[in-house]
Amino acid sequence: MRPLFAAFAALAALIAAPLSARSADLAIPGGSLSDVVIAVARETGSSIVIADRAIARRKVAGLRGRMDAATAVRAIARASGLTAVRVGPQAWRLVAAEPASVRAAPAPRSEAALPVPPAPLVESEPIVVVASKRELRLRDLPAQVSLLEGKSLELGGVGGTEKIAQRIATVSSTYLGSGRNKLFIRGIADSSFTGPTQATVGQYLGDLRLSYNAPDPDLRLSDMERVEVLEGPQGTLYGAGSLGGIIRLVPNPPRPGETEVRLMTGGAIIRHGEPGSDAHATVNIPLTGGTALRLNGDFTSDGGYIDKPNLGRRNVNRTRILSGRAAFRAELAPDWTLDLIAVGQDTDAHDSQYADRAGSRLESSARVREGAAAQYGQVQAVVAGRIGAVRLRSSTGIAGQDLRERYDATPRQGDPRLFIQRNDTRMIANETRAWQPMGDRLGWVLGASFLDNRTRLTRSLGADGEQMLTTGVLNTVREITGYGEASLRLFGPVVVSGGLRATHARLGGAGEDVAPALAMAGRTITAERTETAFLPSASILVELPSDARAYLRYQEGFRPGGLAVAGNFVQQFRSDHVGTVELGGGLGAPGQGSVWFAGNLSYTRWRDIQADFIDVSGLPTTANVGNGRIWAASLSAEARLAPGLRLEAGASYNDSKVDQPVFATFDRLTQIPNIARFSGRVGLDWSKRFANGLTLDAKGWVSYVGPSRLGVGPELGELQGDYLDNAVVVRFGRDRAGLTVSLTNIADTTGNRFALGTPFAIGREQATPLQPRTLRIGLDAQF
Repeated sequence: MRPLFAAFAALAALIAAPLSARSADLAIPGGSLSDVVIAVARETGSSIVIADRAIARRKVAGLRGRMDAATAVRAIARASGLTAVRVGPQAWRLVAAEPASVRAAPAPRSEAALPVPPAPLVESEPIVVVASKRELRLRDLPAQVSLLEGKSLELGGVGGTEKIAQRIATVSSTYLGSGRNKLFIRGIADSSFTGPTQATVGQYLGDLRLSYNAPDPDLRLSDMERVEVLEGPQGTLYGAGSLGGIIRLVPNPPRPGETEVRLMTGGAIIRHGEPGSDAHATVNIPLTGGTALRLNGDFTSDGGYIDKPNLGRRNVNRTRILSGRAAFRAELAPDWTLDLIAVGQDTDAHDSQYADRAGSRLESSARVREGAAAQYGQVQAVVAGRIGAVRLRSSTGIAGQDLRERYDATPRQGDPRLFIQRNDTRMIANETRAWQPMGDRLGWVLGASFLDNRTRLTRSLGADGEQMLTTGVLNTVREITGYGEASLRLFGPVVVSGGLRATHARLGGAGEDVAPALAMAGRTITAERTETAFLPSASILVELPSDARAYLRYQEGFRPGGLAVAGNFVQQFRSDHVGTVELGGGLGAPGQGSVWFAGNLSYTRWRDIQADFIDVSGLPTTANVGNGRIWAASLSAEARLAPGLRLEAGASYNDSKVDQPVFATFDRLTQIPNIARFSGRVGLDWSKRFANGLTLDAKGWVSYVGPSRLGVGPELGELQGDYLDNAVVVRFGRDRAGLTVSLTNIADTTGNRFALGTPFAIGREQATPLQPRTLRIGLDAQF
């Protein structure tokens, strides 16, 4: 206990201690003086007091640039006609300036009165969406975009993709478990399994895709600058696998000339289950010659809460995640940099997290140990720079992802039987592009990419430790792509954009471990073919008064075909294709001003839908199941209710149907799976800074996920969803150290996030409950 007490005492001392001076890269939007001052104080580790409420409500411009606390305070004072009075080593008070007639005689020059370079002030720093690939400002982008700040994602402990789904109503997921899930955006969902089909959502770390046709690796969202979610399709810029949209992780880059250490740790108590723990560390190390190294690591141990009485085991679904990332930056020349990045993650789910609907809400009648093991790794090299007004960026990377899953396949009245599926993926990718940001009249991007991906799916079935290999499949794809997009301001507030992507893909595949008798009969398939796809886009954007905008957009997307296992055979499935018309608009920008909202309405036609379903042998397989249509609408909004208090809200509505099914058995159950007709979220964000520099931050949210169905076909017609989730997170301390308390699933709701645990029904209905009420206490410190 003594070492633990000493650690808590040391961190408590950091919280109470005065903050030392430090410089910071400020990018603070305009607003009320109180909001700007609070942001500056947080970033620079200072205390700034405004005693007069009338002064605090004044509207002031934003602040941008690298500066220390003293420089920032003086810049604010100059811009707002106030006087900055130093009241401590790192503390100031802003007061009304005295009239010239009553000012005292000039005092001798002191350090506080020395002239300083003027700080650049702007009316409102524009938000630049990096996922646009040409640095479009948010107000110039004809699409629905959601931006999540990295710091907000870390509050309450570092997590993975579930934190994105909790914050954005249009993002949904299956809940097989970490490293196994499939993500969906805007109602574009194909199936519940992790088979050979390519994902409908493209996930990127920086400029490079995380994977091609593998599940979400669920990377830890630590030390992120922000996360961008761009609703789809995004075929022109991102090509295959962006039917629903993209999720782009933007990590904090190494910072030459700065030394930084950040630490976080926490412990959690789960009702009805075992405790959990987590830890995170980030280190930025400046090296010589304009170079720097940034390292961060994460460890998470989520406690289990599912019992398996047939095995005599309790709390079986503990999950351990170990993750790390390293980045090296070198400034090669003015405006030119080289980044080397490596990321790795190991996920071990000791057992499954689903339960039986009948009986206890947290018990599974499975008779074997299930679970999964997932490993992910990627290395990439990025060269970026500019030649005059034209910017260039080339990214090259290699990624590997291995997933091993265990499912209960015990038949009724039979001996325990285990099904094991292994999905191994290797990918090499490069993208090189040149662009000119949108100026007063024209902006453009031209790029080319290359991708080589190989996925091997193998399966075995039998008693634990005595499995026999069953038919598997190998899929390969090699893509060469060229794309371009440009925007032109026709006149005044009207901007038109158009683009085209041309992709040539060579697809290959073969059966794996095919039964000898079938192979001799020539029943296996070894396929090789080529596909060429052209993906156009067009839009018109109108800038309206009061920072409002409206747009009309058309975009296409596709996924190439491949090979899938059907019983003991291997069969082909074709590429699928979507076309979307979208009408949208908004007012303001998130985090800026008193009100912001954005919304859209879209219609999508989806041809030759690739989906997974249960074949005649009871195993999952993949095929083209028909054509469908999707009507979707989404709305996001923020409002400042009072100084330091903001309201956030989001909602998503989807009406989808497979209106031309291929199989007659699908006629009665044609809703596109895993997408709720309605989902919504409401949150409050409150911040209070005290005169002594301590800050209290509190966030709370409630979300609702409506009912949806599990999959395509009568065997996967189970309902899921229709539950409430909620959480409250409170942090008290200083910027350099703080104490965090969070409570999730406050009402201890069971719910059913996903109606599948094993594809072998084995005569029981399945449900994936929410994690029971969880209390986490954490500490964070920065040096």
